[in-house]
Amino acid sequence: MIGSCPDRMPAVIVTDIDSGESRELTATARLAPGSQVPKPEVIEILARDGGRVYATLHRPRPDTGPAPMPVIVRAHPGPTSCIGATWIGDGVPGTVDLLRRSLRPGGMMLIGEPYWRREAAGQATIEACEASAKDDFRPLPELIEQFGGLGCDVVEMVLANQDGWDRYVAAQWLNIRRWLDDNPDDELADGMRTELTTAPARHTRYQREYLGWGVFALMNR
Repeated sequence: MIGSCPDRMPAVIVTDIDSGESRELTATARLAPGSQVPKPEVIEILARDGGRVYATLHRPRPDTGPAPMPVIVRAHPGPTSCIGATWIGDGVPGTVDLLRRSLRPGGMMLIGEPYWRREAAGQATIEACEASAKDDFRPLPELIEQFGGLGCDVVEMVLANQDGWDRYVAAQWLNIRRWLDDNPDDELADGMRTELTTAPARHTRYQREYLGWGVFALMNR
């Protein structure tokens, strides 16, 4: 989304709240948009260098034990974002509150969030779409209304279509297959084999038809 809207987002830094571990070297991050960098001081260095870097601030997943609140970088005017991890704020409202803490007046928040494309046909569909209850996601119009209820204007959005979903998940299947070929005796191999056996049908039967996903650009009213 950032790449498709350069005129709307000219800043060189995007502060992102994410759950992953930093795996990129600083030198690589300086050259590659989207790279993760581990520390606010690295962000400062990259900003002085003028590199187009999207900085990621990390918080462990809930199942890894108590986690600190995300580090908030206040010095940069670029967009703040949480792309596909709103569980960090216990949902959309809490995530919006977290992002606002590092947002300057007139700044932009980017939130990635799933939504129901169709009415979920029973609990099997809900669980196959990685939800525990129907209310975990909303239909797209209700999601847009939720942003408004939180005092945000939706000023841009990019929605994944079914072909985009296919490209995203199929790349995972290929990676799993290659990993299995290289690691047949690994302790995780049985679980990965089960995933590869079941994932394509699960995607085409459930996720592709019922679940949508978008990135939404929000500004405070």
